[in-house]
Amino acid sequence: MTTRRPSPGRPRHIPSTSTASPREQVLEAAAELFVTRGFAATSTREIAERVGIRQASLYYHFAGKDEILAELLQRSVRPTVDKIAKIEALVPPETHETALYLLALVDVRTLAEAPHNVGILCGLPDVTNCEIYAEFRDARQELVDAYGRLGLQVASPKVANDTDARHLGEMLTHSIEVVTTIRNVGMAVTGDGANSIAASCLRICGAPEVTIASAASTAGELLAEFRNDIATVARTLGH
Repeated sequence: MTTRRPSPGRPRHIPSTSTASPREQVLEAAAELFVTRGFAATSTREIAERVGIRQASLYYHFAGKDEILAELLQRSVRPTVDKIAKIEALVPPETHETALYLLALVDVRTLAEAPHNVGILCGLPDVTNCEIYAEFRDARQELVDAYGRLGLQVASPKVANDTDARHLGEMLTHSIEVVTTIRNVGMAVTGDGANSIAASCLRICGAPEVTIASAASTAGELLAEFRNDIATVARTLGH
């Protein structure tokens, strides 16, 4: 994704009390407006006014709304993708169900604790088609592939015979993305809710309840390894 940074821009229209950079403030304002008002209903002028800069200054940082949304969506998925290798390294290779459960927990908490529910916008028609969103789609596909790979390793013989890694990965990813729908109706996703979603992923794979309980216990302990990272992501997205 190419962003415009040729110069610091014009003087600020309204003095800022924020310590974040103007670019980060644009992302924060856009995230709030896109989620509360809708992407189509939000103009770059309104984003600029929310930040307190001139509309022309916004274009020093982003080419337009699509570029802003592309970066916001990338930030909603990339933090989890970047943790896949660490998750698989922490979990013994023979306990794939724990790795899948832990990946689901990390993913749910990352989506649930972001200040703005940007993930709800990933289904917009332009996001699925336009080239500017290709980087986000590629990152999401990495996540889908990880879910599919781990899911097949956990899958019962019946599930493994009835599906492949690609389809199973999409099913598991959609199970996680329900977090954005829950948030969109004004409900919070609690720790118990996160565990319920993670457990549902293993059930989709046909894992028995005793296996799910064991994975939940171990993954719950390992989640502590990621709490600081998740909190940092939330602060970054909230600026």
